[in-house]
Amino acid sequence: MRGTAHHGYRTFENIPYAAPPTGRLRWAPPHPPAPWHGIRDATGPASACPQPPGEVPGGSTDEDCLHLNVTTPDSARPENPGPERPRPEHSRPAHPRPVIVWLHGGGFTTGTGNSYDTHRMATRGDVVVVTVNYRLGALGFLAHAGLPGSGTFGLADQQAALRWVRAEIGAFGGDAHNVTLAGESAGGYSVCAQLASPAAAGLVEKAIIQSGPCTGRPDRPFAPSSIPLSTARAAGADLAAKAGCGSARDVLACLRRVDVNRLLAAQDTDQLPAHTTPLLPRDPAAAIAAGRFHRVPVLIGNNHDEGNGWAAGIIQAGHPITPGTWPDVVAAFFPAPRQAKAVVRAYPVHTTDGGPVFGAVIGDADFACPTTLTHTLLAAHVPVWAYEFADEHAPPLTPGAPPFPLGAPHASELPYLFDLGGRPRDLTPAQHRLANTMIDYWTRFARTANPNSPSSPHWPRRTPLSLAPDHIAPTHTAHSRHRCTFWNTLR
Repeated sequence: MRGTAHHGYRTFENIPYAAPPTGRLRWAPPHPPAPWHGIRDATGPASACPQPPGEVPGGSTDEDCLHLNVTTPDSARPENPGPERPRPEHSRPAHPRPVIVWLHGGGFTTGTGNSYDTHRMATRGDVVVVTVNYRLGALGFLAHAGLPGSGTFGLADQQAALRWVRAEIGAFGGDAHNVTLAGESAGGYSVCAQLASPAAAGLVEKAIIQSGPCTGRPDRPFAPSSIPLSTARAAGADLAAKAGCGSARDVLACLRRVDVNRLLAAQDTDQLPAHTTPLLPRDPAAAIAAGRFHRVPVLIGNNHDEGNGWAAGIIQAGHPITPGTWPDVVAAFFPAPRQAKAVVRAYPVHTTDGGPVFGAVIGDADFACPTTLTHTLLAAHVPVWAYEFADEHAPPLTPGAPPFPLGAPHASELPYLFDLGGRPRDLTPAQHRLANTMIDYWTRFARTANPNSPSSPHWPRRTPLSLAPDHIAPTHTAHSRHRCTFWNTLR
């Protein structure tokens, strides 16, 4: 492969880890990629997997998307970086480097590994970083009776990428036996699913879960989770009907002929993996509660104000949160009258605080408290380090002025680890220091299964670490601040 040499690191993009899932391979487990002859150009990104417009401008309809990208530190810093054909034997370090495999978020319907420029993590932490594209939406999680792999094709893609890493990452200077699987939001939940999947045994040595708690509940909106196979099959039947294949003699053959744009228009906005399947026999929440997961060290956390972004978007869409509208808003998300009344009592809205209160409900119910529960359940069996990202002035991820200050909302920690969307991060000096410390923690964990070192504030295993500019310290109030006793008992 011909990659690109930069100052201090090299990138190899558009590497196929599985065959294009097209034609008869649409809704099939990932197949090995075809070999090639000569030199493959790895200097530009692959297409994102099919998805509507959003994170990917204009969206994507290209099913030939099962590719990954590798960023690896370079012992030599070239004077004039540019396209180059590095020889693997010249670029391998004396000792193989730890490997971090990153799974992107996006609710299992959007996103791409191409959005994450990982060079800061790779060079500062001296690690090899791999970002992965996996099938999304209906193309990744369709379920249908008699279809092998129903509801889990996207998760199977992730496992295929991990098997590629085991086989090939040594050529890029990576240690195939020191692999950390990491992800945020749906990517974080994917890490949970892989911890609970028997088919993922032996593929990773450590796990990082960011804002994708393993114990989230599918009856609550916004947080990623999984659904029973029976529910996924019902959604698949609905998709087939919307796509014009519901009454076809061979529904799957019909669906495999449907244009991608039509499938994207017919799929649900919420597309979740299915459990009670061969790849995911149990709901990961139940598996982890029972201690039935792969025993690897875990770094896990959430953001202080996870729900504020969704609350702001709903308000901007024309749904103000006032004392008068609040009960109806709550009832829309908690249909059981007893639950809705309890939420309104626990989170009263006064004249001007509707947005932050709504954000707190979303963040506490779907992220902070499930993350605390996941931490507790995992820590009964494996070493776990927990964090709460708490920069109340984190740079916004979307343009425009929100209706209220967002604090540290969902995904706001990502610019501290990566450059996103091809743009350098815009951080203050104090935020840069926090970003460097976070990268140090993450990559030390990947190296040694312990994020601590003498050069950073101590991170205790038993207590979550609050991460804020120039203030990194254990926090003992997260459980009460997010009303976790209330949420853990709400039924």
